Amino acid sequence: MIEKRQFYIDGAWVNPRAGTDYHVIDPSTEDPCAVISLGGQADTDAAVAAAHAAFPSWRRTSKAERLALVEKLYDVYKSRSEEMAQAISMEMGAPIDMARQQQAGAGLGHIKAFLTVAKDFEFIEPLGDHAPNDRIVHEPIGVVAMITPWNWPMNQVTLKVIAGAIAGCTMVLKPSEESPLSAMLFAEMMHEAGFPKGVFNLVNGDGAGVGTQLSTHEHVDMVSFTGSSRAGKLISKAAADTLKRVSLELGGKGANLIFADADDKAVKRGVLHCMNNSGQSCNAPTRMLVQRDIYDQAVETAAEVANSVQVGSGHDEGRHMGPVVNEVQFNKIQDLIQKGIDEGARLVAGGVGRPDGLNRGFYVRPTVFADVTNDMTIAREEIFGPVLSIMAFDTEEEALAIANDTPYGLTNYVQTQDPARANRCALALRSGMVEMNGQSRGLGSPFGGMKQSGNGREGGKWGIEDFLEVKAVSGWTEGA
Repeated sequence: MIEKRQFYIDGAWVNPRAGTDYHVIDPSTEDPCAVISLGGQADTDAAVAAAHAAFPSWRRTSKAERLALVEKLYDVYKSRSEEMAQAISMEMGAPIDMARQQQAGAGLGHIKAFLTVAKDFEFIEPLGDHAPNDRIVHEPIGVVAMITPWNWPMNQVTLKVIAGAIAGCTMVLKPSEESPLSAMLFAEMMHEAGFPKGVFNLVNGDGAGVGTQLSTHEHVDMVSFTGSSRAGKLISKAAADTLKRVSLELGGKGANLIFADADDKAVKRGVLHCMNNSGQSCNAPTRMLVQRDIYDQAVETAAEVANSVQVGSGHDEGRHMGPVVNEVQFNKIQDLIQKGIDEGARLVAGGVGRPDGLNRGFYVRPTVFADVTNDMTIAREEIFGPVLSIMAFDTEEEALAIANDTPYGLTNYVQTQDPARANRCALALRSGMVEMNGQSRGLGSPFGGMKQSGNGREGGKWGIEDFLEVKAVSGWTEGA
């Protein structure tokens, strides 16, 4: 078994001061694969103190100095990407091919994207021609607590750490205790790249412990959190007493509007997107809204696609779906599938229980419900598993009303060959992101939502701006 009890604090791996052992479970086998320490208050205090002490000098470094370190990190990450993929596959169950291409690949892609956008990012810029001696200064907010989830470990770690580092912040990372191995490997990479002591620190812990300690700490200036809406509310309340900034990337219940003129692959694309990463994505299109003219055919196609999805171990190569992360998630998903049946939705694929031949491991059957109404539990709650709800609509106005009738507002999807309709829907949907006709958002596009999907944006220039304060200066002398 892997033993990784130490934390990375002030440029060194150190033994816990108040740690308790925690077993990381391989979801493909249900066996422990590693033991880590969950930190206590003394560990949190030590990490924050290191970040606090490092901030004055780090904030004075030039953009060129910071980017040079990020470029070194990119090279280190690239050389160790197979290690990263293996760690992610083991800790959260992503099939190894997917872990290589999407999971580990996301981290590498974000580092590269930030290097590209940062080259043109101006930390000091003129207010405008009307005020030639005014300058707007973008300066780092300070010490940032970064709390990341298990479902896309490196995607979220790099979106926060790289943007924060470029902004000139120092940081304490608390990765999910369910997927800590990838984050600890990333800490090794930060050390190898040569980041100064105290700029980046890592303490493992759970939300109630280290998460709360960071959220309430007087020397933490900002909390950047990705996770459930429930946890986001708790962090916001915990941070309120110190009035620190809180940036939240939370849950979603994405609607996928499929009009009668959608392309032939729209339904298949939507099902596979929903099932990707075993449905454990906040931006998954879990509500498929289909125009009534093509509804019956869409349901039939969706069932066929879901039934064709193979399920297997994260350690096996191939294009299959792995397990969900742990027993708690498995049981929650099973309960919600049963709830869908009990509330009258029509089960057309999957259902409760494990797939045939898989008796051990947290494997869920790819599941599709038809004839769902938007007041059903499976249409309201974020299931965070491979479960798709299909419902019919007649008009564009009805589709938009159903799509917007949710407390979430992260990503919605539109499938139509009518450009005017596509644009109308994009503007009418209340979400931070809209993707149309299978086209992914471009490099440097901001990721984030509205309503109970959170606030703030990650990625691109917006991701850097999230970690900056704005200072207005008058009487500036250029070149002085």
